Amino acid sequence: MTAQVLGVTASVLTFAFVFWLMRRGVLKEKYAVLWLLLSGAALFFSIFPGVLRAISGLLGVETPSNLLFFLTIVLLVLVAVQLSYELSRHEARIRRLAEEVAILQRQIDDIPDSHDEH
Repeated sequence: MTAQVLGVTASVLTFAFVFWLMRRGVLKEKYAVLWLLLSGAALFFSIFPGVLRAISGLLGVETPSNLLFFLTIVLLVLVAVQLSYELSRHEARIRRLAEEVAILQRQIDDIPDSHDEH
């Protein structure tokens, strides 16, 4: 199988998988957009490999695959940072909600039971 066919196949399968996850409600749209765009870009560069060669030449990168690997690593680092940000934000919200529940539970426990007074 040629690299071009492999690239097209992987791009189409990735696009279909992400779309399937989004339709099932497993993957939110805000995350799916990124992966759909990336699979679309991968499909574009698989169909038109000359474009990647031209961009590599303009940037002074000798081998187009090195540019592709570099961009992939940068993208994965950005995704990891974004996910770390989301995780930190959710942890703070969960902690705040747990504190609010504890306060409400304490208030409920402090309410005198009407049956105890009779």
